[in-house]
Amino acid sequence: MSSPKVLFGFHAVGVRLKTAPQSVVEIYYEPTRRDARMRQFLDRAREANVRLIEADGMRLAKLAGSHGHQGVAARVQAMEQIHSLDELLEGLEAKGVAPLLLVLDGITDPHNLGACLRVADGAGAHAVIAPKDHAAGINATVAKVASGAAETMPYFMVTNLARTLNELKERSIWIVGTSDDAPKTLYQSDFKGPTALVLGAEGQGMRQLTRKTCDELVSIPMAGAVESLNVSVASGVCLYEALRQRAQ
Repeated sequence: MSSPKVLFGFHAVGVRLKTAPQSVVEIYYEPTRRDARMRQFLDRAREANVRLIEADGMRLAKLAGSHGHQGVAARVQAMEQIHSLDELLEGLEAKGVAPLLLVLDGITDPHNLGACLRVADGAGAHAVIAPKDHAAGINATVAKVASGAAETMPYFMVTNLARTLNELKERSIWIVGTSDDAPKTLYQSDFKGPTALVLGAEGQGMRQLTRKTCDELVSIPMAGAVESLNVSVASGVCLYEALRQRAQ
């Protein structure tokens, strides 16, 4: 049996209970919290025959590594994941599905990564890609912010991002980078075909080599006083535009 990991918060634990209840080893909960949300959550856990253990706030915070546990934490077995980007892309190709990928360059904040995974899941992206040396990994904070999407959204950390982008091009995937100074907006671009959207950290943007590797650069029009958006918001704007175009 692989060693269990910890999820915490109603969303993250609730999504695992819904999608793979057999993988939940045990749930720790704060017995002093007796509101409707906790009662419904415990009912669902009992229906799934998951072992429930009472725990005070201190023990939950220690388990979760955070005070944002909402009175709930769970030990869970690791899910069976798609092991490589190639495996994912070959599967999509076999089904005749045009890949939609989110590429994050230099996103080191776990809250930003969690929010990006959540928006990628919501917009129907197929995977999120990041470089190993300039990115946050998946941890309990990421899983909490992602509200279950850390479980469902494939996240690939690659050794060399520029090389990976070139390999995507060889598969006829169009690489679209976002930049404040791009000559055209994302609304003038076509995302219906195989697409990888590349976003950099707020302020710094993409690294120079990443930028050079893109097939096209687009901007998000800004109508107010602020010059840029948080990366998770920008990811949402771009991915939902792709979803809108693909739905037509």
